[in-house]
Amino acid sequence: MKVSELIEALKLKLITRIDYTDREVTGCYIGDILTRVLSHAKPCDAWITVQTGAEITKVAAATDVACIIIPEGITVDVAVVEKADENGIIILGSCLDSYGLAVGIGRSI
Repeated sequence: MKVSELIEALKLKLITRIDYTDREVTGCYIGDILTRVLSHAKPCDAWITVQTGAEITKVAAATDVACIIIPEGITVDVAVVEKADENGIIILGSCLDSYGLAVGIGRSI
């Protein structure tokens, strides 16, 4: 499933300005401890996290996840969005919690 299809299926909000939604999503990883995400997230995962610091862009780039999804309506600072745009990282937002997102992703892919 492509990120664009996931956005439509789960009614996600594209937070980043640059649109790389043709990336393939093949799995899901939920994690907020960045060192754990670095060692366990797989390429093409949708990464769900409540973390919103600039480090998430570095972790996403290092793990080659398809996108970052920020749950629960949490906002992301403009500087982080700009950093994500610079590095081709997709950040999506949702009002759903992490569990609801993971279930939706699991049903969709």
